[in-house]
Amino acid sequence: MGKELFLGVDVGASRTKVAVLDSARSLVGRSVRKSGTDFAETADTCLEEALAMAGRAREDVACCVSTGYGRKNVGYSDTSRTEIGCHAKGCYHYFPRAMTIIDIGGQDNKVIRLDDAGRRLGFKMNRKCAAGTGAFLEEMSMRLDIPLEEMDALARSSEGMVELGSYCTVFSATEVLEKIRSGKKVPDIVKGLFYSVIKRILEMDTLTDTVVMTGGVVAHNPYLVDMVAEIIGRPVLVPEYPQFTGAVGAALFALEETAGSPSNPGRSTMMEEVENASE
Repeated sequence: MGKELFLGVDVGASRTKVAVLDSARSLVGRSVRKSGTDFAETADTCLEEALAMAGRAREDVACCVSTGYGRKNVGYSDTSRTEIGCHAKGCYHYFPRAMTIIDIGGQDNKVIRLDDAGRRLGFKMNRKCAAGTGAFLEEMSMRLDIPLEEMDALARSSEGMVELGSYCTVFSATEVLEKIRSGKKVPDIVKGLFYSVIKRILEMDTLTDTVVMTGGVVAHNPYLVDMVAEIIGRPVLVPEYPQFTGAVGAALFALEETAGSPSNPGRSTMMEEVENASE
């Protein structure tokens, strides 16, 4: 068949994702696993699983681009790109228009603004603490003794949200315990935790007319999307596989590397330097 596949590997601090695209830019294989302590081994395992889904072999891969926190640990990668660039590329692939991207990850959040040609106008990241990230929700699920996968349904069943005053994960845990002691219902507390995540993100930057949400937290907690849509008063777009958007973007860069086409017209060296410094 020839080398007709293009790989994107997104090694995050929490999860590693591999996306396999064919020459028609269709997602034909994918895999996600906890990154663990050996990023290289996890990336290898995800690659084998994604290729198995595609029904193909490593020999069919034309190019691979890695991204994310552990992008330098992918031994089979041909080159790497920043998270910002790959998330922008992936979202614009699904929604070719001007937009604001909200990516909620396990350890950080990103707000990325694109113009109608897909050029990045700017971005902001939350890296100071775990507040507003997947790690925050994981910590709160343990404090409440509730499986993480049950929190979305609990938030949806809330009849009266309990708003929390603290952003800090440690202080929020204490506040949650106080709410439980005072007799507040668990679904209302969980919805309050979701609102705390959203509020933290919305304060990072202003939103454009089109808002796209991505990331593993969005994939597993789609009620967050509904809540954001209600707050901003308009629909929010979500890619088919929101957890894989960065990996898809990396695979698209791999395709363009092979084709020799410009990967991001109008992109400045200054923006690349800023992104690398931020990551």
